[in-house]
Amino acid sequence: MNATSRLLTRRHFFGRGTLGLGTAALASLLNPRLFAEALAPSALHPSSQGLLPALHFAPKAKRVIFLFMSGGPSHIDLYDYKPKLREHHGQELPDSVRMGQRITGMTSGQSSFPCVAPMFEFRQHGQSGIWMSELLPNIGGIADELTLIRSMHTEAINHDPACTFIQTGAQQPGRPSLGAWLSYGIGSENQNLPAFVVMISQGSGNKTDQPLLSRMWGPGFLPSQHQGVRFRSGQGDPVLYITDPPGITRDNRRQMLDGVHDLNAIAAREIGDPEINTRIAQYEMAYQMQMSVPGLTDLSTEPAQTRAMYGLKDNPTDGGFARNCLLARRMVERGVRFVQLMHRGWDQHGDLPRQIRGQCRDVDQPAAALVHDLKQRGLLDETLVVWGGEFGRTVYSQGQLTKDTHGRDHHGRCFSIWMAGGGIKRGHVHGETDDYCYNIVDNPVHIHDLNATLLHCLGIDHTRLTFKYQGRDFRLTDIHGQPVTDILA
Repeated sequence: MNATSRLLTRRHFFGRGTLGLGTAALASLLNPRLFAEALAPSALHPSSQGLLPALHFAPKAKRVIFLFMSGGPSHIDLYDYKPKLREHHGQELPDSVRMGQRITGMTSGQSSFPCVAPMFEFRQHGQSGIWMSELLPNIGGIADELTLIRSMHTEAINHDPACTFIQTGAQQPGRPSLGAWLSYGIGSENQNLPAFVVMISQGSGNKTDQPLLSRMWGPGFLPSQHQGVRFRSGQGDPVLYITDPPGITRDNRRQMLDGVHDLNAIAAREIGDPEINTRIAQYEMAYQMQMSVPGLTDLSTEPAQTRAMYGLKDNPTDGGFARNCLLARRMVERGVRFVQLMHRGWDQHGDLPRQIRGQCRDVDQPAAALVHDLKQRGLLDETLVVWGGEFGRTVYSQGQLTKDTHGRDHHGRCFSIWMAGGGIKRGHVHGETDDYCYNIVDNPVHIHDLNATLLHCLGIDHTRLTFKYQGRDFRLTDIHGQPVTDILA
């Protein structure tokens, strides 16, 4: 019996039969525009590989830079100014404030929950008069460009589910990340760079902070071409295997990829697996990145004053947050749709006064420089910048409270983030917490509301960017969320 005859089994017959019955379905996967729902007339997005033939309404922003502060920055010490808290310093957190709310296992065994006022001064900034900590003088200097949301909240209370939640809209692993949704929906403005790029830096605070797993920038059940591409920091190739091995020329690489493309195309016709077409697209993107990435990541071409503004000074190979912020600006200039900067070290369960100073030194100057640089280049009005972590910190001390030091546990009931740029009000504060920074008393904003707002600024109705998986239409905001219209310009 020859090889062809061995394939003609009953299972093979029915498997091949599905190709005929499912031709239309396969065509819709390979080219979703063939069967895309007619959308309301609106501004067309730039040429890209995205699903949507048109945006749902005119966008205010074209791209996003998300400065993700992994570990949970303390809103109490940075953004949520409560002068009355000094009167409660050292006193037990009242039961009427805590209301029996869930706390983590790290403090549930404590017999005492003393309130801790910030050990830092606050002052008002700009014409808007937004209060911020002395630890953030440079971000305070751009206060009139920001909307500060003091009423964020999440159900997640531990790092992994909380990070997964804010990135993917679900606490359980397996859902697509925000950047993957944008790549899927509206693609990239540059065919030589990915739509979604991720960079990670280690802060000078908690050196043993929680790990960041690749599924937090993964595609979930979307085609894998929408996964975030991680750029490495410091020395060496910015992307693994971006450089051809010795002896391989560009012509050799092109011929090799053309041959692999032809073989994959045959397999795609025979098997009908859309992931094969994804692989073809990824090989081609990798080839294009070999030409585009080296120039993108060469910061020596930036003027010395620009590097100094970000805090790089004479060290353009620095692998930290400052370098990544400057790279983020260069990426959005070139049409990258979503840039995710993740800065670890914000998990201050102990030694908070010293560690948070270090964390703020890491990010204060570069984050402010990024906003300023985007504005002076005319890019801020079409770039949405977000700064925030997965949750906040408790008003009560974790461990022993002393004159000079203390810690704070995780707190999801309220925390602060800020946003700037395309579609967002300038010099605005949204939401309010109680005098203990423990509960929200006005204008709560949920994780789903935040993501709905981000999509809205990009011209996308969050209820209409969906993907059918296992019989259900999924979306980033699950079945929840509303754009926060009060913060929209």
